[in-house]
Formats: sequence, C-alpha cells, structure tokens
Amino acid sequence: MTNADGSGDRYSRQTLFANIGEKGQRQLLDSTVTLIGCGALGTVLANTLVRAGVGHLRIADRDFIERNNLQRQVLFDEKDIADQLPKAEAAARKLRRINPDITIDAAVTDVNRDNIASLAEGADLLLDGTDNFETRFLINDLAVKTNRPWVYGAVIGATGLIMPILPHDTPCLRCVFENAPPPDANPTCDTAGVIGPAVNIVASFQATEAMKILMARTDDVLRMLLNIDVWSGRVTPLNVQPAREKGNCPCCVQGQYDYLEGDAGSSATTLCGRNAVQVHPGHGVEADFERLTEKLQAAAGSGMTSNKYLVRCQIGDHELTVFADGRAIIKGTSDPDVARSLYARYIGS
Repeated sequence: MTNADGSGDRYSRQTLFANIGEKGQRQLLDSTVTLIGCGALGTVLANTLVRAGVGHLRIADRDFIERNNLQRQVLFDEKDIADQLPKAEAAARKLRRINPDITIDAAVTDVNRDNIASLAEGADLLLDGTDNFETRFLINDLAVKTNRPWVYGAVIGATGLIMPILPHDTPCLRCVFENAPPPDANPTCDTAGVIGPAVNIVASFQATEAMKILMARTDDVLRMLLNIDVWSGRVTPLNVQPAREKGNCPCCVQGQYDYLEGDAGSSATTLCGRNAVQVHPGHGVEADFERLTEKLQAAAGSGMTSNKYLVRCQIGDHELTVFADGRAIIKGTSDPDVARSLYARYIGS
C-alpha cells in the first residue's frame, strides 16, 4: 500500500488505528460501494470513503449543481456550476484527483426500480445520500431482497438520523417507518434550512458504520437509530430492535418488495426544498439533444444552454433541465401534475 512515487503509505495514519490495521485496510481496498445520491450527505460520504481507500466507489445521482448547494456539498465549486456539470460527474472528477489509485464510476441517472439492481451489482454495501423516502424504500427493498447491508442517513436543520441496516439481523427501514410520511408532514431544507456541520456529522457517522461493515466488524456496528441534534449537542440512541422482533414488517418479514416491484412509488417526484419536480418518462427513453434543442428553441428563445449531459431552458416561470435518459427536472412548481403537463407540452409524453 505504498504510493507510486515512493513517498509512503497513503493510509498509514488510518492503519495505526488498532480496529483497522493492515488487514482492515486491505478489506477496504477490496470493497465495492454504491452511493445513491451525491448531494449534501453524498459528497461528504464520497470524500471520506475515497480518502479512506474504499477500492471501488460507484456514484449515482440524477441532479445538477446549483449555487445554493455550495454551502454544504463539499465536492463542488463555482466552476462546476459554470461548466453545468451533473453532480455525479463533478464529484467523480474531484475524487479521482484526491485518490487516483481507486476506481470511481459516475452514473448520471435517476435511481429507480428498473436500474437499481444493475447500479448495485457487485457492491458489498449501499449508502444513502438521498433526500426522499421513496428512494430510500427502494434501496431498502433491494438490500433486504439481496441480503446486502446499507446505511440510512437523513438531515434537516441541525438534526440528523443514522441507522445501519444488516438485513435479517437488524431492523430494516420499513420496520421503523412502514410508510413514507406525507410531504406536508416533513420539513425540508427550504422550510427549515440545513447547516453544514449537521451534514458533516451525520455523514461521518454513516461512513464510520460503512467502514465497520466493509471490514466485517459487524459486532461493532451500531444496532440502533441514532438521533443527533448538533445545535444542542444532544445525541439520542433509540433502540429499534423490537420493531423487527415484535413487528410484522411488510418487507423483511413478509417478503413484499413494493417499491422494487413497482407496486409503490411514482414517476414524478417532488424534490426536497427545491420547488421542483423530477419527471421520469419511463424505462428505456433517451433524449435526442439535437432534436430537443430545436424543439425547445421556439418556446425558450435565446435562453437555452446545452452540453453532452443536459439541455436547460427557461419557459415562462419554469426552468426545464432535460438529461440524456429523458428525465426532466422542472423548477418553479412542486405540483407533479403541473410538471407532467409541462413535460408533455414541451418535451413530449
């Protein structure tokens, strides 16, 4: 584990920690992780694991970078915005410079029931960097069905949650949250805000649990739902084990994979705190950027930009960003029906 320039072991300070050591470091280097979501939590997770020497990191994210991301999404800067890079690609470019000795794959895609299995192929662990319950339940379904561990994380304001999930051992996400709460019951970063230190602490706990799992130190894994209030300094461990032992979870007990099988979930998703909706046209749809640019030109006038990753234009009060897989993020509404209508009018049904 010596650097190519002979300057010594990149991971020497980490391997001095007795719970990792040389053996643990080799296990990390031999590991593959799929990170779903590369926003606030995801960028800290990716940065931490790449520096720790996880050998293969696959990053999947559907989104592009905005200026208000920079306060907490640690891998991005103003140049990424100017270059209109999607988050997954911008993160991968930075991470390859941080640690060129490991493999980093970027998937600019919406993670859904059609592609999650392929994105997770070969992964020893799944990591949650998302911002919505629907995708988390999808991750949970696949993890339980394939007996693959994953680490849940969420943060809003100064408060965060962390829960490692070892399928058929610890409670799964649906043991604890059987159904997603309605959107109007949840604060978002738009209504409650979010501070960078809370993101960093939650993601650091997630990364630590991930490292334990990858090194097969499952006896050391936190078997609880950890609630952290960074502002007050309060850390509350919640014993959720009875939720599995005494409950009748539809996923890990009954074997129902509602989100993975398409019995639950939607093709239009309101994005957290963005006043925006993502519309997914369905499986196997790809955008023809040249034709799409011509089609949108009349409506958008000169207010259009494009590169090989996306086409973006302003139409009235709405900003439309279309990706190569046919998805669109429609900004200026939180109503899925309005978003679907705009998609049909300007992009195609």
